[in-house]
Amino acid sequence: MTQNLADTSRPAADATAHEAGAGADRGWWRDAVIYQVYPRSFADSNGDGMGDLPGIRGRLPYLRDLGVDAVWLSPFYASPQADAGYDVADYRAVDPMFGTLLDADGLIRDAHALGLRIIVDLVPNHSSDQHEWFQRALREGPASPLRDRYHFRPGKGGNGELPPNDWESIFGGPAWTRTENPDGTPGDWYLHLFAPEQPDFNWDSPAVANEFRSILRFWLDMGVDGFRIDVAHGLVKAPGLPDLGGADQLKLLGNDVMPFFDQDGVHEIYRGWRKILDEYPGQRIGVAEAWTPTVQRTANYVRPDELHQAFNFQYLGTSWDAAELRAVIDLSLDSMRPVDAPTTWVLSNHDVTRHATRFANPPGLGTQIRTPGDRALGLRRARAATLLMLALPGSAYVYQGEELGLPDVTDLPDEVRQDPSFFRQAGQDGYRDGCRVPIPWSGTEAPYGFGPTAGGPSWLPQPAEWAALSVEAQTGDPTSTLELYRSALAVRKARPDLGAGTGVEWLDAPEGTLAFRRGSFVCTVNTTGTPVRIPAPGRPLLTSAGADPETVDGQAVLAADSTDWWAV
Repeated sequence: MTQNLADTSRPAADATAHEAGAGADRGWWRDAVIYQVYPRSFADSNGDGMGDLPGIRGRLPYLRDLGVDAVWLSPFYASPQADAGYDVADYRAVDPMFGTLLDADGLIRDAHALGLRIIVDLVPNHSSDQHEWFQRALREGPASPLRDRYHFRPGKGGNGELPPNDWESIFGGPAWTRTENPDGTPGDWYLHLFAPEQPDFNWDSPAVANEFRSILRFWLDMGVDGFRIDVAHGLVKAPGLPDLGGADQLKLLGNDVMPFFDQDGVHEIYRGWRKILDEYPGQRIGVAEAWTPTVQRTANYVRPDELHQAFNFQYLGTSWDAAELRAVIDLSLDSMRPVDAPTTWVLSNHDVTRHATRFANPPGLGTQIRTPGDRALGLRRARAATLLMLALPGSAYVYQGEELGLPDVTDLPDEVRQDPSFFRQAGQDGYRDGCRVPIPWSGTEAPYGFGPTAGGPSWLPQPAEWAALSVEAQTGDPTSTLELYRSALAVRKARPDLGAGTGVEWLDAPEGTLAFRRGSFVCTVNTTGTPVRIPAPGRPLLTSAGADPETVDGQAVLAADSTDWWAV
C-alpha cells in the first residue's frame, strides 16, 4: 500500500536550509506561532469537494504573509476515513484523496523555501482496522503472533460473551469489540478507546515500538520539522487492564489518572523518540496532545529529555474571566518553568467548538457547544482573547479560520455530519463537524474559493453569511479580524519582548481586568461588558476593539471585552 517516492535518498540535512535566522540557536519552537491546517477543509485543488495537499501547497504564501512560523498538518495518511484520517491504514502513504507522497515532498520543500516549518500529525495510540497488521491478525486467528501488537483478550462470562473489562470508548459504548474466528465461531475481543475501526496498539510489543521508530525516521528523512503526537497520553495501559468499577467514565476524564490514560510508562517511549529527533539537524520537535488531570502532569511530557511542547488544554477551557485567566496563566508558567519548557497557548482546534462561539455563550458549557449564542459578543471576545494569547510568553497555536473570526456552524443537518461519535450514544459530544467546515477564501457563492469553481462541492456545507468572512472580503479592511491577526503577528515578530521568556510582571488593574508588562510592552485586558478607566500605560500599539482607547488626562478607557497592546 505504501507509495514510492522517487527521491527518498535525499540527505536529511537538505531539509534544514530554511533554519537559518533569528531564534535557531535558542529553539525556534519556544516562541513559535504554529498554524493548524485541517487538510480536508483548507483548500481543494481538484474540485472534488475535499481539501488536499496541492491545495495547501498553493496557499502557503498566504500563511507566510499571515506571519506564522510553522504549519501543523492534521493526518493525510492512507485511511478509510472512519475518523477523518485518525484511523491510519498506512503511515508511509498519502491517502489518494489528499494526493501523493510527491505532493507531500513538494509541500515540504515549498514551505521551507518560504521560511515555514512543517509539523505532521502522528497517530501512535491506534491504527485503522484496515491496517495490514490487524487484518492479518484477524485472518490468522487466535494463534497469530500479530495479535500481540494489539490488545486481544478473551471475553468474560460462560462463553466469553462479555467484554474483558468495563472500559468505555471515548466515542461511546464499550471499548471492546468481539471478533469472529476464521471458522466463523465467536472469537476474542479487541480494545479500541475510540471507534471500533481504531484498534489500540499494544506498546508492550517490541514490534510496535520498532515500527514507530521507523515511521519517525521516514518522515524526518522527508524533511518534516516535527510531529504532533495524537493521544500522547494513551499509549500505555495499566498492567492487567483493570476494571474502572463504574459507568459514565467519560465524566472522570481530565480529573484523575486513568488505567488507559497518562500512565507513567509513556515517558520511556518519548525519551527514546527524543533521541531520534536530536539525531537530525534543524531542531526537529515533538508536540504532545496530552489530556492530563493537571498542568503539572502535562509538564512531565516536556522534561528536558522528552518532548518539546505539550498542548495547554487547561488554558483552552478557561472562561472569559480576568481572575480565571490570570490563575491559569500563572499556573501554566509556573508548571513549565521547572522543566525549562515553553508554555503553549491555544484557543481552538479541530476537536472543540471555535472560541468565537464558545465566548458567545454563557460560561460553564464546556468546549463543545451546540448553540450559536451572541455572535457579535463572541467575536469581540475572541479578538480580545487572541491578542492576550499572542502577548504571553511561549508558543501559540492558531486553528485555520480563526484568523477570519469564523464561528462554529451549529446548525449542520444531521444527514451531512461525519463525526463518528455523532453516531454512537453516550460518547463524546459528536458535534465536531461544526469547527471543520471548509474555510472561505473568495467570492460570494459557496464554496467561496475553497474549490476551483463557483458552485462546486464542499464535503461540509458552508453558511451563506461566510461570504463576508472570506480572506478576499477581509483583506485590506483595517477593522477586520484577518488584518488584526496580520498586525498582531507582525508586531510580535518585531518586538523581542513578546513570545520569549517564561513569566509576566502583573500590574495593578481594576476588577475584571488584567494588565501585565513584558519589557517595554504592556498588555491590558478588559473582560467586562462595560468600559473601564485605567492610567494610560504608554503609547497604543494595537487594539482588538477596532479603535485605539480614548485617553483623557492620562486616563485610558478600555472598551468592553477588549485587549490593548502598549509601548512603554
